[in-house]
Amino acid sequence: MNSVILNTFQREPLLGRLTLGFLVLLLIIVPIGNLVMPSESLLHISTYTVTLLGKYLCYALLALALDLAWGYLGILSLGHGAFFALGGYAMGMYLTRAGGVPGSLPDFMVFLGWSELPWFWSGSEYFAWALVMMLFAPGLLAFVIGGLCFRSRVSGVYLSIITQAMTYALMLAFYLNETGFGGNNGLTGFKTLLGFNLTADATRVALFAITGIVILAVYAFLRSVMNTRLGKLIIATRDAEMRVRFVGFRVEHIKLAVFVFSAMLAGVAGALYVPQVGIINPSEFAPLMSIEIIVWVALGGRATLYGAIIGAFAVNYAKTWLTAALPDAWLFFLGALFVLVTIFLKDGIAGLVARKRAAKPEGPDQPAAAQEGAA
Repeated sequence: MNSVILNTFQREPLLGRLTLGFLVLLLIIVPIGNLVMPSESLLHISTYTVTLLGKYLCYALLALALDLAWGYLGILSLGHGAFFALGGYAMGMYLTRAGGVPGSLPDFMVFLGWSELPWFWSGSEYFAWALVMMLFAPGLLAFVIGGLCFRSRVSGVYLSIITQAMTYALMLAFYLNETGFGGNNGLTGFKTLLGFNLTADATRVALFAITGIVILAVYAFLRSVMNTRLGKLIIATRDAEMRVRFVGFRVEHIKLAVFVFSAMLAGVAGALYVPQVGIINPSEFAPLMSIEIIVWVALGGRATLYGAIIGAFAVNYAKTWLTAALPDAWLFFLGALFVLVTIFLKDGIAGLVARKRAAKPEGPDQPAAAQEGAA
């Protein structure tokens, strides 16, 4: 795995190498700053900051998932917030059972007067169940929605509307107490994960490190796939779907496989998010969440992978700062950012940097013809 990540790093453009280097640097500095440096030191990193950075890493993984579906395959999904939330609820159900008395009902079920555990909670006290469900639940939903849409050749804005409607319907369903997922309050009050105290600094740092390692592994895997014939086929499906059909490929199968895998990655991001943040509720299904993910990827640059990570960090840092300094300005900022990116940064930050580097002369020793060609 280390050699694969190293090879990926060496083949990336400058901005990609800087992004991966930033992630590796975080994985080194954050544990040292939190666990080794004393709290009175200027180099100490607070547990709050560790949690905040861990949340950003989860969002970066979610952005990678969308970049695979939208950037490389051309599927503008407005439902990745739902896949993220389903993975989060799978982990939240396990954490709720793990922190309670064995065999007892979760507190919200006791409050509502439930007498027995719903069937879909069966097995949720086992960590293996959570690992399976964080992949199975979003994957199954993507398989059903994608199978129906791709077989009927639904694409473009119509597919986006269907995925957004799916997300909104799930949000309304999870808000109901009768569905058995905590209603408006969702799932919270988590105490332990595999016997480790979730409030302990060491546990927080471990979750942060695991999330960072998962991102690097997923990044290396996606990059290696996109450099293969399969990756070229995925891009060809995006750019010339009818030609791909003409040469004999089942385009709907390609779309479905990539869409399901992307949904499962989003579920993993949600599962890593919940123990770090400490709560999962129906607001994660809100259509605005899925729109924000689109903005992350669009700002960073589609079909680059590293651009998705840059966009996720940049937008969420801005959201953290603005919601504290100017709470009422965030939605206006988000809307303005989406418009500006659409008009002036169609290729995102990654595309802007690539154009600047391509237009920059190599040096005085370069022949004039070569300089003109570079420009």
